[in-house]
Amino acid sequence: MKSEKPLVIERTYKAPVSAVWQAISEKDHMKNWYFDPDEFQPVVGFRFQFHGKGRKGESYLHLCEVTEVIPGKKLQYSWRYEGYEGLSYVTFELFEEGADTRLKLTHSGLESFPVLPDFSRDSFLSGWTYLTGTALKDYLAKQEG
Repeated sequence: MKSEKPLVIERTYKAPVSAVWQAISEKDHMKNWYFDPDEFQPVVGFRFQFHGKGRKGESYLHLCEVTEVIPGKKLQYSWRYEGYEGLSYVTFELFEEGADTRLKLTHSGLESFPVLPDFSRDSFLSGWTYLTGTALKDYLAKQEG
């Protein structure tokens, strides 16, 4: 199996690091822009799951486990799908830039998933681009306003 470069997306938000950290690490905030996990705690070893829709409306159960936490700076968890091979990792890193926050999202291990349209690099790129570029940006703007 060939190894691909991780998918990396960076966005800067007009919000303090504390607000962005809250949005990516607290269930009540996550469900407003991201997915709605059954439960979530930013604690290494914490397991959580959520359903996500595919391109044609298929529902995929995501099974995740928190693997690294540096409060206010970094959150990483494994990301896999029930009933499918593959294991990937999603990492959110936050950087203070004056009053703004730069988020660097890295999703590695995509090549470990089956060759299906919903698990393609383009599908992940589209999903993460929407989530970080529109959904999170709009959510943070509402929080500030």
